[in-house]
Amino acid sequence: MFSGSMVALVTPMRADGSLDSDCLKTLIEFHISNGTDAIVAVGTTGESATLTVKEHCAVIEQVITCVNGRVPVIAGTGANSTSEAIELTQYAKDLGVDAVLLVTPYYNKPTQEGLYLHYKAIAEAVDIPQILYNVPSRTACDLLPETVARLAPISNIIGIKEATGELARVEQIKSLCGDNIELYTGEDANTVEFILSGGQGVISVTANVAPAKMHEMCAAALAGDADKARQINNDLALLHERLFVEANPIPVKWALTEMDLIPTGIRLPMTVLSKNYHQPVREALQSAGVLN
Repeated sequence: MFSGSMVALVTPMRADGSLDSDCLKTLIEFHISNGTDAIVAVGTTGESATLTVKEHCAVIEQVITCVNGRVPVIAGTGANSTSEAIELTQYAKDLGVDAVLLVTPYYNKPTQEGLYLHYKAIAEAVDIPQILYNVPSRTACDLLPETVARLAPISNIIGIKEATGELARVEQIKSLCGDNIELYTGEDANTVEFILSGGQGVISVTANVAPAKMHEMCAAALAGDADKARQINNDLALLHERLFVEANPIPVKWALTEMDLIPTGIRLPMTVLSKNYHQPVREALQSAGVLN
C-alpha cells in the first residue's frame, strides 16, 4: 500500500516551543517538490510525546490540509493506553489520513498477549489501514514476529515499521506472514539492505534534510538496482550516523535550522543540540550535498 521514502516529519516550533504552522507548510512543500513518497506526521520525530492532544490533532489536520491528496499521509496515533490510541486513531480517520502508525505501548511493558489484544482492539474499533511500530530501544517493549503473525490476518493491519535494526526480522516476519504485512524499516542506515531483503521502504529521519536523495535511493533499491542504491547510501552514510549523535529529533531539528527551514524550537525535556556536535552534523550535511 505504501513504499519508498516516507519522512518521519519534524514538528516545527518557535524558540518558545509554540507550534509554527507557517514552517510546517514550508516543510510539506519542500518534501513534495523533492519526491518524498509519504508524510508521517506526529511520530517520534514529530515530538508526539510532548504535544498536547489538541496540538497533536491540530498538526494532523494541518498536514492533511496542506498535502491536499498529493502524497499519502500517515498519522502517529499510538499510546500506552489502548483507549487513548483508539480515540486518536478515530480522530485521524475522521480527518482523512490514509493510514495510522501505532507505536507499541511504552513504559508499562505489556506481554505479547497484551500487545496482541491492544492492536486487535484498535483495529476492530477503527476501520482504517494501520501500521504497527516496533522500537524497543525507546519503549522497552519488543513486538515479536510471532505476535505480528497473529495480527497479520486482521485485514486493516497492513504493515509494520520495524526499528530494531535487525535485518533478520525481515525474513522472519515474511516467512510467518507472507504478503499479509508490508515491512518498513525505521533505521535509515539499513534502508537499502532492508528493501533488497524484501521490505517496502523506510520511515525516515534522514529524509527530513535529504528528501530527494532518500527518494532516489529507495526507488533504486525497489527497482533492484543495488549498485545505484548503495552508491547513494554511501553519500548519505555520515548523515545517517550523525543525525543520532543525540536523541532524535535533537540533531535533525538543529540541521533543519541550519538549512533555514525551521526555527530553533524544541520541547523540554528535549534540548537543542549540544555545541560540540554542531560541526560534526554540519559536516554530515555538507557530505550529503544538502548544505554548502
